[in-house]
Parts: sequence; C-alpha cells; structure tokens
Amino acid sequence: MARGHLHKFGGSSLADADCYRRVVHILLTHGNSDDLVVVSAAGKSTNFLYELLALKDSSQLWQEKLQVLISFQQNLIEQLLSNEQARSLRERLSIDKYQLISLFSLDDINEYKRSEVVSFGERWSARLLAALLRESGVAANDVDARSLLIADEGAIPQIRLDESRSRVQQRIENSPNERLIITGFICANRQGETLLLGRNGSDYSATLIASLADIDRVTIWTDVEGVFNADPNKINDAKLLKSLSLDEANRLAHLGSPVLHNRSLQPLFNTNVSLAVRSSYASHTDFTLIAPKSSSASAPVVTNLPSVALFNFRLTTGPSRVLKLLADAGLIPLAHWKLAHHRVEFAFTHENSKQVHTILEGIDASLGLSDISVREDFGLVALVSADASLYRRGFARLLSRDARPLFNDGLSLVTLVPYGQVNLLTQKVHRRCTGPRKRIGVLLLGVGNIGEAWVELFNGARTSLNKELEVNVELVGLVSSKKALLNDQGIGLTLWQQAFEQQAKPWQYDDLFDELQALECDELIALDISASADLTLQYPEFFSRGIHVVSANKLAGSGPLAFYHELKQQLGNRRLFWRYNASCGAGLPVQHALNDLHNSGDNIEAVGGIFSGTLCWLFEKYDSQKPFSELVLEARDLGITEPDPRDDLSGRDMQRKLLILAREIGHDIELDDIELNSLVPAALADIPLAQFLVRISELDNVMQQQFQAALEQDKVLRYVACLDTIDGQLKAKVGIEWVRREHAYANLTPGDNVFVIRSSFYQDNPLIIRGPGAGREVTAAAVQSDLAQICRDLVLE
Repeated sequence: MARGHLHKFGGSSLADADCYRRVVHILLTHGNSDDLVVVSAAGKSTNFLYELLALKDSSQLWQEKLQVLISFQQNLIEQLLSNEQARSLRERLSIDKYQLISLFSLDDINEYKRSEVVSFGERWSARLLAALLRESGVAANDVDARSLLIADEGAIPQIRLDESRSRVQQRIENSPNERLIITGFICANRQGETLLLGRNGSDYSATLIASLADIDRVTIWTDVEGVFNADPNKINDAKLLKSLSLDEANRLAHLGSPVLHNRSLQPLFNTNVSLAVRSSYASHTDFTLIAPKSSSASAPVVTNLPSVALFNFRLTTGPSRVLKLLADAGLIPLAHWKLAHHRVEFAFTHENSKQVHTILEGIDASLGLSDISVREDFGLVALVSADASLYRRGFARLLSRDARPLFNDGLSLVTLVPYGQVNLLTQKVHRRCTGPRKRIGVLLLGVGNIGEAWVELFNGARTSLNKELEVNVELVGLVSSKKALLNDQGIGLTLWQQAFEQQAKPWQYDDLFDELQALECDELIALDISASADLTLQYPEFFSRGIHVVSANKLAGSGPLAFYHELKQQLGNRRLFWRYNASCGAGLPVQHALNDLHNSGDNIEAVGGIFSGTLCWLFEKYDSQKPFSELVLEARDLGITEPDPRDDLSGRDMQRKLLILAREIGHDIELDDIELNSLVPAALADIPLAQFLVRISELDNVMQQQFQAALEQDKVLRYVACLDTIDGQLKAKVGIEWVRREHAYANLTPGDNVFVIRSSFYQDNPLIIRGPGAGREVTAAAVQSDLAQICRDLVLE
C-alpha cells in the first residue's frame, strides 16, 4: 500500500540534541504514522569520516579523530535517550567503533571499504532518530538503504530501478503503520558492497525512494525556508517563492541554486510526486512547493555563479552533435553561443570542466572541432522562469558591453560577465525583473460607442502590450456623465457593460478624485472619450494628482490660451503625459507627423485640409442636382452629422482642430484668431433645432450660387481649414474654398479627412495625410495608440 509522505532531514537539521528533538516534533505534528523518513549524517559527521580516511597512515591522529566522532555520537545518545534505549545504542556504537578500527587496520582500504567507512554517519542518524521516536511512543525502525537500493557501478551509481522498486515496496508492505527511518547517500551493488550516491546523495535518495514507493509528497527539511527569488545572503529583499514548477526548479538547480540540486530532481520527472522545501528550524513558516506540473509560470528567480569555465573552440559543423555527445555523458552546458568564424562558446561549472575537456578533445575529427581554449574570468547571471521571454527586454537593457548576449532556452535567460560584475548585475536584474511589475491603471471617461470600441480594442491589445513593456495595464474605472465604477482589482473586459449597469453609482468630482487616489496603481491614465467642457476644466486637477490624460475631447487643446499654457506647465513640472492625437484626425497620425518634422529640424510653414468627415461627405456628394439641405437631412438620418447638424455646418469643430494643430507647431493663438466662415446663416444659428430643421432650405440658394460660380471656373466646392504665414503674418481661416479638380482636397472618399503640410523639406510637393477622419473604430485606435505611447514613456523614463 502506497504511503503519502516522505520527509528528508539533512545534516544541519540533525546537528545536535536540540535538532533531533525538533525533528521528532516535526514528524509528530506534520506527519502520519506510516511516513517514510530519509536522513543524512548528523552535523559534520561525513566530513569527519573523510578526514579519518585521509589520516589513515597516521594511526595516532586517526584514532584521536575517531574518538572525537564516537564521543559526539555518545553524547547525543546520552542527551536524548533513557537508560534502556541508550544502552542498546551504546552497545551498537561500540561495535561500530571496533569495526572502524578493523577497517583502518587494513593495509589497503579499497573503494568499497572507504564507502563503508563514510556510510556510518547516515547509519548512526537513522538508528538514533528511530530510537528517539520509539521513546516518544511511536512505532519506528531504522533501515539501511543498502538493503533497498541496488545499483550498477559507474562514475555515479546507476540504480537498478525495477529491482530497487520491488525491494522498497516489499519493505513498506512488511512494515504497516511504522515509520521507516532510511539512510540517505548510500546504496549497494549486487554483491552487497557499499556505494555512495555522490554529492547531495541524501536528497537524491529521498526523491528516488519517493518515486519508487509511489509517494505523493517529499519534504526536504533544511536550514532555509525554501527557494528564494535570489540568494537572501546576497540580496536583502529576496522573497520566498511559494511555488515553482519542476521544470523551473530543474533549470534553477542546473544554474547553481544553493538549495536545489539537479540530480535530486530527476526521479520526480514523469511522476505525480511534489517536492516541498522547508526549514526544520521554523516549521510553522511558509515554504516552497515544487509541483510536477504547473498551469502557470512562477515568479522569476535570479541566480548566479561567481565563476564558470568558458570553452571556446572552432566548430565547422553545427553544435547539435557536440551537444548530444555531452548530454549523453550527463553534461549540459549552462549556456552556449555561436560566434563569428565558425567559433562557439560553451559555459560549464568548474566541477564539470575537466570531464568536458576530456570529451571535447576526444571528439572525432569529422565533426570539425579544433583549437580548444578555456577562460575562467567570467561569472554567470541568470533569470529562471517559464515566462523568461517576458523579461528579456528588461534584462538586456542592463547588460554592459563586456557581457555575453542573453542565451534563452525557454526557461531561462543567461549571460556571462567578468566576475567582478556578477554581484552588481545580479542586484540590478533582481530589482528590475523580480519585483512587482509596474501597475498602470486606466480610467475610461465616456462609455458610449467610442468607449465600447476602445474596450474591445484594448482587450485584444493588452496582453502583447503587457508582454512588450513588462507591466500590468488594467482597466480600473468606468465613468459616464451620471455614474462611475471603480475597482482596484480591475474590471473584467468581457462583461464590463453588465458590471457597469449593476455596480456603478452616482458620482461627484471630489469623491471621484479621492477614490482614484486610493487605487493601488503605480500610474493612472485617464481616457477622455467625451465632448464634455466640464470635464476638460478638471484637467488641472487630474494633473495635480499625478494622473496622465489621453484626450479624444478637443475642448482642452482648443481652450483659452492661458488655460492651455497652465496645462502644459503642469505637465513639465510633474513629468506627466497628455496626448490628444485622437482630437484631430481620429486615427490619422497627424500630430505624430508634425512632431517628427519638428524634431528633425524642419520648419513647418503651412497646414491645411478638410478636418471634418461630415463636411467631406456633404461636399463630395453635393452636385446641385439635389438641394444641399436635403443632403444634410439625409446625412443626419444616416448618423453622419451630429444630432444638430449646425454643430458640423458651423465649422466650429474644424476651427478647434486647426487651433490644436497651430498650437502643436508652436503658434500661441486663440480660437478667435482663426477666421470662421460658417455655413449656417446668422438668422438660423441660435434658433431651436426644430425650427432650424423647418427652415433648413434657406441654406440652398447660397450653396447653389457658390456651386455654379465654382463650376464656371472648372473648380469644386470644399470646406477647408488653412493656416499659413503670408508676408510674415500668420493667417488662419476656416470656410468654403473653390479648388481645382486635381487638388488634394478635390477627390476624397466621402467621410475622409485630409491634411496637407508644407514645410522647408516639403515645399513643392507637400506632405499629405489622408484617410478616415471619424468613426468609432479609428478614434478608438487613436486613443489606444496614445495610451500605449504613454505606457512606453512611463516604462522607459
């Protein structure tokens, strides 16, 4: 019958009598009656035994050292056990002492006997812990792993899995409701001779036995709380990881984690065994759980090696065959790079350097490998995450010119730097990549058609934006003229309208700003997708509270000059961003183009065009066959005009857009400085809408006359905005013009906008920008573009 849990305790967890008592407490409070336990040698016992072997030729010295070790074990027995239990263990320890003396008396101790000497540390730990559990009233027995794990000999013993599994499961079946305390680090060959499982062999014993016994969970109890996102001895604010996938843990172990060991993790692959790493000194604290499968990536971990062996050699074939030869020997590079002139570089730990050199020198000449050199003046810095690619940009920005390019294997980003730079780069990568990602909250002011289109667009673009900038951009607020919904956890983008209808509440500006200040966002960006004059008057308050603004609303950019200057001054003082490309030309990159020309040293001399999709549609359609007024009413029915067509026909909208562009290129002018020739007669300008619609035919005679006069000169009518400098004087106007049929204004798709820019660089052949100048999708796209640019500015500043 399978058991549920295996506990492994290392030497630091068994360092003295108090440690043993703590381990028993852990097993009684965190375990079950049939748990398996794997133990290492207590404290530094294994080192003592190796020192004894080194002193074998000096009988006086090794005997003194042996007595120190035996006394340490005797003291543990006396401190922990009562007379009856202590007497039994003292007798067994005395037998062990004479067996060790007998081994050291041999003229030549072969490798099996040396391994047998070293194995005593684990055997003593298992024996003592089992006795202490029995003294606490718990059924327990010590088990020598040499009776369970059978291996074929090699540089590292290769466990015979089927035979060992049968032995493990048979022993478990024979010991129901009994804790088995098993020695780590050791196994045996088929002749029963002792073999050692190598570096970190006790951890490997634990995971191996767990896999053979179909255990659900292995807990490695050690002197640290678990795996941190950086070495806490070097990084003050290193954080404990609650979870880690097995793949991530394996890569981290391969790259030098002091807590995880690559070989110890191998038995867990293709099993359902999870691995916990916990502190035996603080069993009540959080710990790290390594899951065999993980549906989401863990937080990134930064690790380093102060020095590595960097092999550089010439290779005329691809590196895949060399990599396979090395992998077959259990040697996988920490990272590798292709260089110019058929050279490659492979990085390995110093521990593997000698073996790698031997293999490379023995590779058949047919692979074209030659001219091997090794450098040891580089250290390694790496970031491990299943989402490693998300951090590539941030990591790469930190690299010096001496660093190797980032190696990316899908689970890690690895670079090499001169060893003097390792610690500093590790700290920088940790600060930039493992801390909480910058959270940018977005407040949508206006939830109508354009707002709806923007949410749909944002929903599709957010993932790539977050990935590109390594931030979290979230919608945290929805505001209409009457109701507001703020949610610090973010508003779902699929059911946002339903949430707004059910949860939004009436609002006032003071309360809204206070609630915005309470949101846990690093930055806030307000999207003004409205035509509210009242809202634009609140821009100074937005800026004073550190909130960036994107405007599709043109009223702020075309407001009184003093107000405009106040806003610009606030932006400069606070390092804030205000973008309003959508306020003129919808999604057309007009302001981008003007800024690019200015930044390139160009001098913009004139800007003109048709900035109203409605007026473009009317004048492209008007051919005098149908009265102009009927065309206006048709456009109104189609939703092309505003509900009150005079909002379009007055030209005021184009006047404001021209003012925005004028200020964008450096002209300090007011709205009234732009001459406006309205299509609406003065007698119709201020009457109620219903009366205007009754009298709208009064527009027709003037338009008919204008059309005929233009036709006689083979020209067409267009409603145009123009900003120009004539004889050193700035001239700005909006109104009807007669233009040649081949002019840029004359042949537009109904509903288009066109912008014509003349500058020092664009004289005889002006720069023309043309396309849809209205519509929910293109306007939403312009808003999203401005939002993305502010996010980039915030990340890169």
